Amino acid sequence: MTQILHKRPPSLNIRAGHLARQLIEQEGLQASQVDIIPGAAGGPKGIGIQGLDQAIFADFLPRAAQKRTLIGSSIGSWRFASIAAWGATEGTKRLSELYTHLHFHKKMSRQKVSDICRGMLIDLIQGKEGELVNHPDYHLTVISVKAQHIFQSDKALPLLASVAGIVGTTAVARKHSRHFMQRVISQPQSGPQFKIDDDGFTTHYHSLTPDSVTPWLMASASIPGVMAAIRDIPDAPQGSYRDGGLIDYHIDLPFQSQGIVLYPHFTDSITPGWFDKLFKRQANPDNQARTLLLSPSQEYLASLPLGRLPNRKDFTLKGLDNQQRIQMWNQCVAESQRMGDEFLEMVEKQNFPAFMQAL
Repeated sequence: MTQILHKRPPSLNIRAGHLARQLIEQEGLQASQVDIIPGAAGGPKGIGIQGLDQAIFADFLPRAAQKRTLIGSSIGSWRFASIAAWGATEGTKRLSELYTHLHFHKKMSRQKVSDICRGMLIDLIQGKEGELVNHPDYHLTVISVKAQHIFQSDKALPLLASVAGIVGTTAVARKHSRHFMQRVISQPQSGPQFKIDDDGFTTHYHSLTPDSVTPWLMASASIPGVMAAIRDIPDAPQGSYRDGGLIDYHIDLPFQSQGIVLYPHFTDSITPGWFDKLFKRQANPDNQARTLLLSPSQEYLASLPLGRLPNRKDFTLKGLDNQQRIQMWNQCVAESQRMGDEFLEMVEKQNFPAFMQAL
């Protein structure tokens, strides 16, 4: 009797912009092609792809050492900061362990949540600020927003009014929310500078230094209504700075890549700004022409304890106590090694074209 072997379904979705597809079909996927890596906002979903990050940063990219731009908002910038500070393996483990063992409850004040997150960030990078800012291989680029008018306040009524205004203006067009917020890009002064053309938003550029990297990373992840705005950032204008994902949720920017934008992501689509998801607004194909998007497959997600990646709501999810949440998150992180292994296998076989779908 012939034994039937059941092969696991793929754990990765592979989507490519048209120029990325052409290049990979002609040359395969080579580490030397990769010059930009984006990191999306999305809270603890970011630790749910730890195995993929480890495969890319610890194994694949070192095959061709060169200066690369790592551009992230919110958890994306924290992922990259921890990798630049500690290396791919230790950095990703450090991030997931610190994040997993946080504890929040629904009645916490915004300032208390901010204090807990600041403590985590200090544990994540303290003593390594110089290394991650002046890293020989990685140009860390952090996205945040500068709040305008009443959106600068942390009080409930101005915040609610601001959010209502942002939703209303975003419904018309993304750029109209510029009346409430402006983009901020912080990066080291050395190395190639990440710049974007006018897209309707005012964009400020600031230096990322050992003194300012912690407040800029805090600003990048400071969700309005959940955390307090960040103020008094060294060498930055006075004001309230907030989560970079508000404008650049999944980072739909004109990357000006000369090769491949390698994008390890936790979903198979790119939503430009956080509020754009309310209107199912998708990425600009021209911006993503050189992007190779790697994300968990639906079959992979269905195999996880909660049928999805870790979520910020898990901290207060009814019926899920903290010990259970930690156990489930740890299982998700462990399972993510499958994605990393599958990516490296595809690199060895160079069979990406057989799996690539249009982005």
